[in-house]
Amino acid sequence: MFYSQDRDQIRRVYLESWRKAREGLPMEAIEQLVADVVMEHPEYHALLEHEERSLGREFLPELGEANPFMHMGMHIAIREQVASNRPQGIRALHRRLCRAYGGVMEAEHAMMECLGEVLWQSQQMAMPPDEAAYMRALKGLETR
Repeated sequence: MFYSQDRDQIRRVYLESWRKAREGLPMEAIEQLVADVVMEHPEYHALLEHEERSLGREFLPELGEANPFMHMGMHIAIREQVASNRPQGIRALHRRLCRAYGGVMEAEHAMMECLGEVLWQSQQMAMPPDEAAYMRALKGLETR
């Protein structure tokens, strides 16, 4: 999605995409995807409308804070996976999970747990994410 390691640069993509959406300005495809995800998260709108609240801010899980950029980024990652059908079969699985969980947001929230675990494992082992393990975990959601 974004090809930067600079956290604030990535956050600026969210801020700018949301600003363009609010102002009805033309957007590139990635900006539209970001704006769509932001639109579905009204709890983050105020944060994204004030750059000084977003840039440089630490979100500390030990204080019960969720990182809204990570949360929305995981939605975007899942939607990009579904659009490209990579890993193979995720598009159909996403469709089934959306029906089983009662909607896109609910299904993606469940899928995020699997994605987060696979990414964490990948980081711990300093290896690429295990797509087969990811798909097994996602398929396990169907039986819950």
